[in-house]
Amino acid sequence: MGVIILGIIGIVIGAVFVIKTEWFLDFFGRIEWAERHLGTEGGSRLFYKIIGIGTIVLSFMLMTGLFQLLLRKIFSSGRIN
Repeated sequence: MGVIILGIIGIVIGAVFVIKTEWFLDFFGRIEWAERHLGTEGGSRLFYKIIGIGTIVLSFMLMTGLFQLLLRKIFSSGRIN
């Protein structure tokens, strides 16, 4: 039950990042790396949206148990069950 609540909180936080990108840009400012590598003028906006979408995806993975499965497969000692 706690994992589901954590997942829902993560989904809400990710949605806020995607919806309120302009507020995050005004509050935290531009990210120089994102401006250089992700686009000319909208790199920081895109970066904040990527953070939000990534948070949503990881939250869904956490809620369904796929995140734990992925970590187990990545850090297994060579044996894959």
